[in-house]
Amino acid sequence: MVWLLAFVFVAGAAAQAQWEMQKSGTTADLRGIDNVGGGVAWASGTNGTVLRTEDGGYLWQTCAIPPGAEHLDFRGIQAFDTNTAIVMSSGKGDLSRMYKTTDGCQTWTLVFTNPDSPEGFFNCFWLHRTGYGILLGDPVKNRFALFETTDGGKTWKRDKRSGLLIKGKPIAAFAASNSLFSQTPSGYMRGFVTGGSGGAFFFEAFRSRQWSRTPIPLESGTESSGVFSLGFRFTLPRCTDCEHPSDYFLVAVGGDYTKPDASSGTAAMSTDLGETWLPAQTLPHGYRSAVAYDGDAKAWITVGPNGTDISTDDGKNWRALHPDPAMHEAPDADRDWNALSLPFVVGPHGRIGKLNSHALAPVGH
Repeated sequence: MVWLLAFVFVAGAAAQAQWEMQKSGTTADLRGIDNVGGGVAWASGTNGTVLRTEDGGYLWQTCAIPPGAEHLDFRGIQAFDTNTAIVMSSGKGDLSRMYKTTDGCQTWTLVFTNPDSPEGFFNCFWLHRTGYGILLGDPVKNRFALFETTDGGKTWKRDKRSGLLIKGKPIAAFAASNSLFSQTPSGYMRGFVTGGSGGAFFFEAFRSRQWSRTPIPLESGTESSGVFSLGFRFTLPRCTDCEHPSDYFLVAVGGDYTKPDASSGTAAMSTDLGETWLPAQTLPHGYRSAVAYDGDAKAWITVGPNGTDISTDDGKNWRALHPDPAMHEAPDADRDWNALSLPFVVGPHGRIGKLNSHALAPVGH
């Protein structure tokens, strides 16, 4: 059975833009999105905005603003169920904070504030259901600010290892879509991506307990360019306590956010746990801020200001998707997106879309 997306890629036929527009009830710029499953998803953005849905996006609820957060920019959010979520704001100094709710966003508790204020800037965080988590901030005194938690975000401890030192030209990370991290299912390897003077992948093998750095062939060299998002897919590990590189695929996307239509250096992939990277052969058609893998469609999806692209060969080649007027799709349904947590996508001015499953159905269905 040939998948419709694969057919589109090969034949170049028209395709649906995939995103069905939803009513968010806000005009805030949305940067954070986390799909919990079972119809539950959370989103976040400017002016202390947090949204929640319990019915797959039919209705988005506006949450209470965390105390003192009316002017904060919530770039990242992660939820665990209908009631529990942590939201991260990004900003200089103490404008970088983390709040937690356990009562369905009726009330919030401040759990962590940037300890490097007036310096520092939070970029991305990730939490596992076991309670382990990691938080990345811009370098302070030539060292990436990296913090870990083992209690679900209640307390954070700084990682002081030498592998996080920045030597030579300055590099930084981007608070674009809260998708800079990746970790294998068993924790054998974890890593994060950066930008600035050179896009790179910082990774740590569990047994070495050391951070290593490898370059990623994406657009770089300026403060506005580099890697903005890291996606992954994995197959079942061959054993319960180890993983082989062939079980794990990484895709990095980015470019220069000040040049949204420039397609050079916008995607790369790795098949060896990030030790080496290859540029995509056919690139996404502009700067991209988020990437994710859809297991049902067997396709990678990446989004940005000027559109949506897909790949059905693990990031080697990308194809732009466009709205289909015959399907009464909005003419801008493919563009103006910031972040992904499939099936949801969010963007500026309260934009929320949901993946159109019919666009990914096999031919004949």
